[in-house]
Amino acid sequence: MRLNARRHGHRNHTHGIPRPLKVAVILGSNREGRFGPVIADWFLERAARYDGIETELIDVVTARLPDALSFSPRPEEAARVEAVSGRLAAADAFVVLTPEYNHSFPAPLKNLIDWHRAEWQAKPVAFVSYGGRSGGLRAVEQLRQVFAEMHTVSVRDTVSFHNASALFDDEGNHRDPADADGAAKALLDQLAWWGNALRDARNRYPYSA
Repeated sequence: MRLNARRHGHRNHTHGIPRPLKVAVILGSNREGRFGPVIADWFLERAARYDGIETELIDVVTARLPDALSFSPRPEEAARVEAVSGRLAAADAFVVLTPEYNHSFPAPLKNLIDWHRAEWQAKPVAFVSYGGRSGGLRAVEQLRQVFAEMHTVSVRDTVSFHNASALFDDEGNHRDPADADGAAKALLDQLAWWGNALRDARNRYPYSA
């Protein structure tokens, strides 16, 4: 978990101390040999430098949600779902990290989305994508439609990595980070604005879908 909270004039206070924006960062691939952890570590490091947000990683691999949606999952499955549900409900905003598989996003990510509904509503979601020539952007465009159905607000700017594996060295450092760092800053600026605006609105007027 990364914690920083000093700027952007956040109006949610506890005893005069600004309350950080809670951002759930969702790693959406469970593919063998996945590159996602490299992208996640890179993004979390940038987010840790950003004042006013607190991040938590939710990985579909460790979440191990049931593949079959059910109104009465087995107790051990229900416990895994509830563990993720609580973390999503506590979040004020989301960042989804996704690769692109066959012009779309991974099935485990859709499964995580579909197990929940109210947890997403009236919150912003931003996207960091990676892949080959397209940089995962086709997966992002489809995810925008899915999250619109979940009553989220999708942030316009993305961070995308084209031919991602060639951009990072063996230690996970970006070889030429200036443009990517700038894109991450723009994404976080927009996410912080929407996250704080929507949190203020939810506190004043409970959202009804």
